[in-house]
Amino acid sequence: MGESSWLRKMIFFPLMLFAIVCFTLGMVVVPSAYANGDDTSKSKEVGTAVIVIPIKHTVEQGLQSFLERAFKEAEEANAEHIILVVNTLGGRVDSASEIGELIRSSKIPTTAFVEGKAVSAGTYIALNANNIVMQPGSIIGSAAVVNGDGKLIEDPKTISYWVGKMSAAAKLNGRDAAIAAAMVDTNVTVKLSNLIGRDKKAGEILSLSASDAEKVGYSEHTAESVEEVVTWLQLENRTIIEIEPSIAEKVARFLVNPIVATILLILGIAGIAIEMLVPGYGAPGIIGLLSFGLYFFGSYIAGFAGMESVVLFIIGIILLVLEFFIPSFGILGLLGSASLVTGVVIAAPTPTSGLISLLVAVVVATVPVILFAKSNKGRGVWNKFILREQLSTENGFLSADLKTSLIGQQGVSLTTLRPSGIALIGEERVDVVTEGEFIDVNKPVQVVKAEGTWVFVKELNK
Repeated sequence: MGESSWLRKMIFFPLMLFAIVCFTLGMVVVPSAYANGDDTSKSKEVGTAVIVIPIKHTVEQGLQSFLERAFKEAEEANAEHIILVVNTLGGRVDSASEIGELIRSSKIPTTAFVEGKAVSAGTYIALNANNIVMQPGSIIGSAAVVNGDGKLIEDPKTISYWVGKMSAAAKLNGRDAAIAAAMVDTNVTVKLSNLIGRDKKAGEILSLSASDAEKVGYSEHTAESVEEVVTWLQLENRTIIEIEPSIAEKVARFLVNPIVATILLILGIAGIAIEMLVPGYGAPGIIGLLSFGLYFFGSYIAGFAGMESVVLFIIGIILLVLEFFIPSFGILGLLGSASLVTGVVIAAPTPTSGLISLLVAVVVATVPVILFAKSNKGRGVWNKFILREQLSTENGFLSADLKTSLIGQQGVSLTTLRPSGIALIGEERVDVVTEGEFIDVNKPVQVVKAEGTWVFVKELNK
């Protein structure tokens, strides 16, 4: 590899590491402060208030992080009541469980206002509130456990677990646990004809309209709007504060989507690998850094990652860079890879999902890296492993049978002969050797003998 290529690499790598640190800290610390800053300071000035919090997205870790912030701000505002505006088709069971615990443990009374639908995990969230108020035309229920394709999960242990969670949440406020079980398990039957004119039969999943939910005790009131809910709660004279997700939280919820996160890992791995193998372009490295930065930013704001995952990632990059300069028999490379993988995996929603995304990203990113490296064979670290110069006569080298004709000819040393090196004899570049003496570069020499592949020279005028 030429000096200019190594110089570019030695300049790029420190800049790359500096950019990782600055970019990641900027994307993590600043949005975190922004996400928790303005609303809290505004709320502290209000005193007693009614806090309105929307739950209108898929139930996942990003929503959980937003609700944790919102409940904290409600406590800081000395709120008298929290109204959760629920309109969701559900989501992750584990996130719903955490959100339910957040609602139950809150010192502030909570009302769930079902505005449209509270399906699956949304039902569980609503059941944990002190009151449920439903909008006309809205529904609650259909809380069966499904997989990523929307198909019912028939595993008895999974169903039993979720039935237990739903039943326990229903009992919190004196609701019929059998109805909650009927919303989850197709095998459960419940007689409801005396209340709503129909029974829940085997093979069905129970859902309730606003009027039916009120009849069976799964709703305390029916209201058209949040204002009507406030009036029903007899809190008309309170200040109403609506806490919305910040821009950073909205962006983070998009970035932690499994597909988006995997694409970011693909771009990150491919960009950094291309820049390390063929340094000097700049764009692949910048794209890679931005992609990894967005990956960690989304995970941090969503509550998946802490600074330890970012630190592990940076350490991994540093160790991989050092592997190019310090002979370690692969130890630095292995440690760097392990650190990088660990940082990425622990920043994911779960270690399993993180590992799967990373494996997919590595496989997919390998393709553009190989194609780019093949199209740039003359550049980068490939020159360390490939002998690119042909020892042909056209390039100034001689075959063994022509070397005896050089005896007596004069030339000049092109490199220092210690004792071997290269000399220019006539118009030919020849591998030569002295008989033990050292000859500096650009010294006149003469061929004294040729034996097989060896061409012996001595320095003239000495």
